[in-house]
Amino acid sequence: MTVTRGLEGVVATTSSISSIIDDTLTYVGYNIDDLAVNASFEEVIYLLWHLKLPNSEQLAKLKEQLAENAALPQGVIEHFNMYPIHDVHPMAALRSAVSLLGLYDEEADIMDPEANYRKAIRLQAKMPSIVAAFARVRKGLEPITPRKDLDFAANFLYMLTGKEPEPIAVEAMNKALVLHADHELNASTFTARVCVATLSDVYSGITAAIGALKGPLHGGANEAVMKMLTEIGTLENVEPYIRGKLANKEKIMGFGHRVYRKGDPRAKHLREMSKKLTELTGQPELYEMSVNIEKIVTGEKKLPPNVDFYSASVYHSLGIDHDLMTPIFAVSRVSGWLAHILEQYDNNRLIRPRAEYTGPGMQKYIPIEQRG
Repeated sequence: MTVTRGLEGVVATTSSISSIIDDTLTYVGYNIDDLAVNASFEEVIYLLWHLKLPNSEQLAKLKEQLAENAALPQGVIEHFNMYPIHDVHPMAALRSAVSLLGLYDEEADIMDPEANYRKAIRLQAKMPSIVAAFARVRKGLEPITPRKDLDFAANFLYMLTGKEPEPIAVEAMNKALVLHADHELNASTFTARVCVATLSDVYSGITAAIGALKGPLHGGANEAVMKMLTEIGTLENVEPYIRGKLANKEKIMGFGHRVYRKGDPRAKHLREMSKKLTELTGQPELYEMSVNIEKIVTGEKKLPPNVDFYSASVYHSLGIDHDLMTPIFAVSRVSGWLAHILEQYDNNRLIRPRAEYTGPGMQKYIPIEQRG
């Protein structure tokens, strides 16, 4: 056996959903640059699940299905009140709420393809409702009922704030959702596929994926980036802060990527959106700080920024609480998780790798009274 730490470079499965080849990300063969500029998030959901872009009728039906299933069971909302609200990270709340949703779904353990697709619709529709409801409940506010006349991105922002969002905010959120929707066999997607490869249910697969995304080396990176920007505070502090981190060999979040060598192709779209939004909200220094950090880190370490680096300032400019940044990642990435879960079910084989043993050689049991 050949051991590869972190499974780096190991091809574990075949998939028709997304690819990363020569630093180019595609969804079902569509370049992410093309989709980020032109596609709605709903179109991307359909693309990932059906391996083709929808026509007008198909898109309208998907939007209707998502709108019809966006409301949460009252029991899930009431459950938030049982949490020690001020101590609970929203990712932990999201993980628990998704698991709880499975108890309210009569089809949770029905495993035929039609039932699994209906569960995919319900989960995709309810994820933003969970994040928005928890964000409000923990502040002592009432959750906002989703609107059926708003698109996915607009409805999510509406449920967070209670106000119909400006077009630029909707554009930014839609772009972020498209860019984060899928990313080949990343840690959380692999976790989801490992889980459902046992023929566990969709809710278990998504709960497992959320657990993997919660870590700062995966989805939690954008929240860590915003924490860093807050600590730096001003443009003048960028150089001493970053050079101090580099001198101490501390990791700077938001830079580098396991599978990209020349740079994350998604980053430039959020860099552009960060510039627009920080100017619009009167916080241009936030963007300028980010650019200066990029210059130093990329210049010194040859590490370009990844998608998390500029998504942090985008979400901040939209007025989103910093600890909601990773849950928003999940609101998007659940579309990819569900695509991979459905694909895994369709051609399943239990995922069971091996480990190289490095412990002691063969030993003989010694009765306890004879042990030193």
